[in-house]
Amino acid sequence: MAGVKALVGKSETETANREFWALRDINFDVAQGEVVGVIGRNGAGKSTLLKLLSRITHPTEGRIEIQGRVGSLLEVGTGFDRELTGRENTYLNGAILGMRKKEIDRKFDEIVAFAEIEKFIDTPVKRYSSGMYTRLAFAVAAHLEPEILIIDEVLAVGDARFQARCLGKMGDVAKQGRTVLFVSHNMAAVTSFCPRTIWLDRGHVKEIGSTQGIVTRYLQHGGEDSGHVRFDTAAAPGSDAVRLLGVRTRNGAGQTTNTFGTNERIRVELDYETLRPTKGLRLGVTLVGSGGETVLSSKDLDVFDPDLARPAGRHISTCEIPANFLNIGQFFLSVGSDFPMVQGHFNVDRVLTFTVEASADMVGGHVPDSRAGLIRVQLPWTMESANGVGTQSSSD
Repeated sequence: MAGVKALVGKSETETANREFWALRDINFDVAQGEVVGVIGRNGAGKSTLLKLLSRITHPTEGRIEIQGRVGSLLEVGTGFDRELTGRENTYLNGAILGMRKKEIDRKFDEIVAFAEIEKFIDTPVKRYSSGMYTRLAFAVAAHLEPEILIIDEVLAVGDARFQARCLGKMGDVAKQGRTVLFVSHNMAAVTSFCPRTIWLDRGHVKEIGSTQGIVTRYLQHGGEDSGHVRFDTAAAPGSDAVRLLGVRTRNGAGQTTNTFGTNERIRVELDYETLRPTKGLRLGVTLVGSGGETVLSSKDLDVFDPDLARPAGRHISTCEIPANFLNIGQFFLSVGSDFPMVQGHFNVDRVLTFTVEASADMVGGHVPDSRAGLIRVQLPWTMESANGVGTQSSSD
């Protein structure tokens, strides 16, 4: 059987003379052909668990029993040599997975076609865009027929079309009787793809069971609800270049709050410190609805010069969600920062939760209906009489 059985003890590092258990008392079974989601906030132990299952690292205590060949996609392009071409990396990764050259030859054209990089297959991957890099990495991992496929947040990069193709391919893999472990912050993808889910929280299994119920409880469980979260300097998420000090949501009057009317704009402030002068630093926010659907994501390099110089010191970056944009409901805010395609600094999932409530002068407020969807914007409409007499239009 190509399944996974894990009884993992504690994995520890020594920080400030204290023990830190990345995982503790993890105990679960995954049967052959199962598709299982793994969810949890950043720091819950998800990536550590997958590295243990992939045998990249070994548990300090406990044991892991795996029956079958494992293929892993833990980060975009894991195992790729940036100096090698796409063709060379395909064969290299296949060899790492234990495939013979004849097996890779048989699958090669299919891999390249899926990745849609036929014209660039003999180009060094260091010249690939992030999308090309991701497509090839996923194609190699999914097409070389491991009995167990372990995927960590592959849908974090790529457009909607590529994400849909990834899910379709993972579904094909599962139908062939192979086992899939899928880590993602995309709750809609986990819900649609994984019948069973493992919820990790601070290195422990909080719950295992039916995905729909677990996702609902997970979304209700997390998120700071005061409108402001601060991080102690010693424990602030970040790297040797930048660290996150706090996140705040304010209304148009500048008040810190976690409750907004539909007619109020929402200001999201990221308080951070650069530890040295930087160029090319990117910060971003992602907004998720109560059902796990991604509403939007925004990056500051969409509007700033990519070579923007930020001196060492403390900064506050602000983005604004316009009034009369979000529908009534609860929303979860995640924040992140990186040097694109070079280094990640922090990625804090569901750092804040806020609620949007009905306003008296909300869009469509004169007809107090409950509308479907996550946004509630006023779109332009026109009306033209069939006999050509009289027209009306709404303002944009």
